[in-house]
Formats: sequence, C-alpha cells, structure tokens
Amino acid sequence: MSTENKYAVIGAGPSGLAGARNLDRAGIEFDGFESHDDVGGLWDIDNPHSTVYESAHLISSKSTTAFTEFPMADSVADYPSHVELAEYFRDYADVHDLRKHFSFGTTVVEVTPTDSLWQVTSRGRDGEITSAKYRGVIIANGTLSKPNMPTFRGQFSGELLHTNEYRSAEIFRGKRVLIIGAGNSGCDIAVDAVHYADSVDLSVRRGYYFVPKYLFGRPSDTLNQGKPLPPWIKQRLDTLVLKQFTGDPVRFGFPAPDYKIYESHPVVNSLILHHVGHGDVQVRADIDGFDGDSVHFVDGSVSDYDLVMCATGYHLDYPFIARKHLDWAGAAPDLFLNVASRRHENLFVLGMVEASGLGWQGRFEQAEMVAKLIKARTDAPAAAREFDAAAAGPPPDLSGGYRYLTLGRMAYYVNKDAYRAAIKRHIGLLDTALTEGRQ
Repeated sequence: MSTENKYAVIGAGPSGLAGARNLDRAGIEFDGFESHDDVGGLWDIDNPHSTVYESAHLISSKSTTAFTEFPMADSVADYPSHVELAEYFRDYADVHDLRKHFSFGTTVVEVTPTDSLWQVTSRGRDGEITSAKYRGVIIANGTLSKPNMPTFRGQFSGELLHTNEYRSAEIFRGKRVLIIGAGNSGCDIAVDAVHYADSVDLSVRRGYYFVPKYLFGRPSDTLNQGKPLPPWIKQRLDTLVLKQFTGDPVRFGFPAPDYKIYESHPVVNSLILHHVGHGDVQVRADIDGFDGDSVHFVDGSVSDYDLVMCATGYHLDYPFIARKHLDWAGAAPDLFLNVASRRHENLFVLGMVEASGLGWQGRFEQAEMVAKLIKARTDAPAAAREFDAAAAGPPPDLSGGYRYLTLGRMAYYVNKDAYRAAIKRHIGLLDTALTEGRQ
C-alpha cells in the first residue's frame, strides 16, 4: 500500500501520542514508528531508552500537566509516579484507539528528503530494514535521550555514572556518593541516596531557586493560574513567598543565584533543603578534577568517593535526520514556534519545548496547530501561505518578558503564557480559514 499521501510520526511518547491524536481526528493519514513495545516514551521504565528511575514522580502537578481532554483520575496522586503516568498514557492510547497507527519495536534510522517527499528508513525487531516514502514527517522522539556527560581533568577510579543509567538507590548502599549538578534530577537522586549511602555530597556550580511542591496547602504550580502577572511583579512576589517558606539556601552552602527567579528552571523539591539542613547532604563547590578516588573542588577542598553521579542533563538528539534539515543553531534546531521547519513545509518537531507549567497540553496544542496546517495546505492554501510568511519573518518573542539565561539547556525554553498564546493564535487563524474554506 502506498504511503506517499501519509505522514510519518516518530515516537509514541506524550508528544507522539498528541500528534497521533490530532492527525487522527483531522482525518490525516499517518504511520507511527516506536522503537519500544508500547506507548509512553520515557515514562515507561521498561523502555530501554527510558531515563526515569524507581522513585521518579512529576515535578509539576497532575492538573497542570495532563491533556485537557483527558484529566487524570481523582485517585491519582497530586504528583504522580512513573507507574501512574505509564498507565495514563496507555489508557489515553486505548480510549482514542491510537495503537493501531504505530509499528512497535520499529526504530527509525534515517529520514531524508527526496523530491517533494520524505524517505523514512526503519529497522524492525528482526533487524529487517524497510524504506517508504511519506508526504511529511513529524518528529516526536523526545528531548531526554543523549546524556550530557562532561569531561573532567584527571581520572576517577570509582564508579562514574550519568543519571540516565540510574534506576534504583540500591547502587548507593554503603558508598561515599557525590552527585554533580543540583537540578531537579540531581536533587531527587541525592534525596534517594541519603537512605542508602554512607555519605552524600552535592556539587553545585551555580545558585538555584528551590520551590517546595506544596505552598499554602496546595500544589505550588496551581497558584496564580488566572491572568498572568507581569514578570517583575511575579518575580518579586514569588521570591518573597519562597523566602518565607524555604529561607535563604545560601546559608546551607548553596551559591546565591546570579539571576532572577524563572530566568532558569527552578528546582521543585520539598526535601533537598530538609536533608541539607539535617546534615544528610553536604553542599560542595564545582569540580576542579579527579585523582583516583579523590575529587578536587575549585575551592581547594578534596574528598574521597566511591561513586560519582553526573546529573548534568541531556543534549537534543535527532540522529536519524541531517542537522541541516532542522536548521540547527547552537544547542537546538531553529524552528518556527519550536515546531515548524522554515526549510521544509512538511517537516515538524513536537515536544522540543521547555517551559515552567507548559504541561502536555502545551505539546497537544503544538500537534493541533500542525494538524490544522496540514489540512490547510489542501483545504485553505491561502491560510497556509500566511503561516509560511509568518515563519519566514522575524521570530516571535516567546520570553513573556523574562530574561532567560543563555545556556545550552535553555536554548528551547519559552514562557508558557506567551508560547501558548502564540500557538493558539495560529490555531485560531487556521481554524477560521478551514471553516470558511478560504482558498
């Protein structure tokens, strides 16, 4: 059967399912490719490409994270575990009958343009290579797959791991442990380690804002869900609230942040300061180098460890497509609204966006915009041309007035309110044109 009028969707995690759902309800034919045996992406801990660990839970609450059309049950915890989330995505796929569109156990190995189509080459469970031509491609294989493993001066003689290898806190039992990096994963894992390790140290390069999971008895991200406050007001107000709830982390040895709150992703964790305050975790300076089992820090101190865990994040990775097709610029592709290629009208990426509070609904809206644009290519071409003109013009300001840090991991970071407003604006324009049948 010919695939030349179909789209290829790569990945059946949250973004891939959002893409499949929106293409399906728009009547757009597509084939899905998923290397694992089921849906859910990284939230299925049995997925060989999963980066979750046994204790992993959402750092955002269920009500701000779930798809709007598919809220999580009342019985699900405010901050669900990976077990509950894997079940959530399986249920979502079942309710909307999405599995039928995917070939599971099938890994996409190459995507190349050929004339006006795309050739998608995949490898099945049995190793058989298959190629087919598609009308377009929607990449949704996630952003947390290629570990960012730093290099260090010298050699460490103990265990040196990245968090993508971490599953169970048992690996810390009876060991002197150093966690490098105090982001959300690093703090989560440090909290795990205190119950098993002989000692736990946390190496920190820069200052962080620590947000407890509950404020005033409610999940902290459910506060101020109405009209967004101007950045300067929200930053000042929330900084004052945090000082009342968490005090000043500098007194525990953390560096003072050299930026304002929300200019980088905060650490959402109610326990790390508790354990630092109880002496279970010691805050250390940045790493200078290794020497056997000794770690030298930039402040001149030295300590010995059995295990070093690098909580140093991930690189974006779309290994099956040449970077030029995604117009890579620095640490991330340069895409219109983080979604649409400016070079190819039928190439899209879903999920390449980070924003505090965006949730999976933000990814769903990305997919909704893509589906409506694909429909408009044939049913309302004038609206599609207007979209292309916007994509070719100056990039929109998606910062919401915040001055985000110029770090690699912030390369595709946006303000959720500004971003969703921009996406919804284009959804509205396309929807109106499709309804009117504007040619």
